[in-house]
Amino acid sequence: MLTLTRKIGQKILIGNGIEVVVREIRGRQVRLGITAPDGLPVFREELYEDLATANLRAQTTLDRNRAAELPEPGL
Repeated sequence: MLTLTRKIGQKILIGNGIEVVVREIRGRQVRLGITAPDGLPVFREELYEDLATANLRAQTTLDRNRAAELPEPGL
């Protein structure tokens, strides 16, 4: 993991078109501004994990429903 020290207003550039800027520092909290190309989703970690869990649950339900539609073996 790369660890950088930045001050308010300083930026980090990632690849082509992703920019992270330190907007504000209040005690132990840091506000970041993120610019990314259109179509590239940017999520907070906890929201990303919630989406991944919901997608896995939906896929499991879909797989069970498909399995229920299969004919019985030997028929």
